Amino acid sequence: MIERLSGFSLFNTTKAPIVNHSELASAKILVIDDRPLSRMTVVDLLKPEGYEVLESDGDAQTFESVIKTQPDLVLLDVMLTEVDGLALCQQIKQDIRTQDIPIVLMTVADRREYRLKAREAGADELLTKPIDRLELSTRVKTLITQKQLNEGLNQTEQVLFTIAKVVESRSSQRGGSCARVVSLVEAFGEYLKLASEAINDLVFAAHLHDIGTIAIPDAVMLKTGELTPDERELIRKHVLIGESICKPLRNRKGVLPIIRNHHEKWDGTGYPDGLSGEQIPYLAQIFQIIDIYDALTSDRPHKKAYSPKEALAIIGEETEKGWRNPQLVAEFTQFIGILEATTNLEATTNS
Repeated sequence: MIERLSGFSLFNTTKAPIVNHSELASAKILVIDDRPLSRMTVVDLLKPEGYEVLESDGDAQTFESVIKTQPDLVLLDVMLTEVDGLALCQQIKQDIRTQDIPIVLMTVADRREYRLKAREAGADELLTKPIDRLELSTRVKTLITQKQLNEGLNQTEQVLFTIAKVVESRSSQRGGSCARVVSLVEAFGEYLKLASEAINDLVFAAHLHDIGTIAIPDAVMLKTGELTPDERELIRKHVLIGESICKPLRNRKGVLPIIRNHHEKWDGTGYPDGLSGEQIPYLAQIFQIIDIYDALTSDRPHKKAYSPKEALAIIGEETEKGWRNPQLVAEFTQFIGILEATTNLEATTNS
């Protein structure tokens, strides 16, 4: 049987995730696509991983089916015959009975306007056909884990995660994706053989690390030109604001140092405390590298995404300047190399 749920499962660890894998495997996924062959392909990719997979051809009753079945995730084709896929996505996300269901849109064209429209409709992810098995597996696992995590949060955590989602939505035009960062912190944490509590802290930080930017005006936060010294100083305060906002997390005190110190530099020139070397909390160091890598490999209004090789080269240059932990960067570089090799092997096997 195929290793369940994660393309990263080649890292054989004993980490206990936030939600039990058996709960993930029994999760219910609704595939909405009016092309039987395309629908069958997606179903065949998901069923071996233990999911309960439901199918819909996207007729006029599809929204009622979503309400009735309450799936843990919806895979929705954009180009349906009877209904508009984007409009259906928006309808699901705006209804209180279904708004928390993650939606992955599927399209044959990976164009920027599709990604913008997908965000506007409330979609959590956009995948391009033909669907890659490893990418599908990773995205599905991450989004279902996130949904089940949200369902298990206490009231304070629910409020903070809601704020964090607003923050991500505001910055989404810059290419940010919490789901990508969550996947990377889980996988790299497993690779480093971190304790489950540490990995869970990293996952929480993936959601909450930029929550302090809620206090930064759009005119500054979304500015595409060069920042003034005052604007730069204002943005630097987001880590302190974020730490203050998240202090009510009684059972998640390990998240606070990540939020506060993920912009420190190995040579002491970072912020807000000017920490250097091993003074910087280890989880903050780990998270910083992943956050930088995700930013470099994502599309932004002012740049195209760098390739993994190019992104690692940039991180390497920053390490030579004294900004990053050399040993940790070496481990991350090796990790990405293994990840890329695995992805290429999967692609070759499926072709």
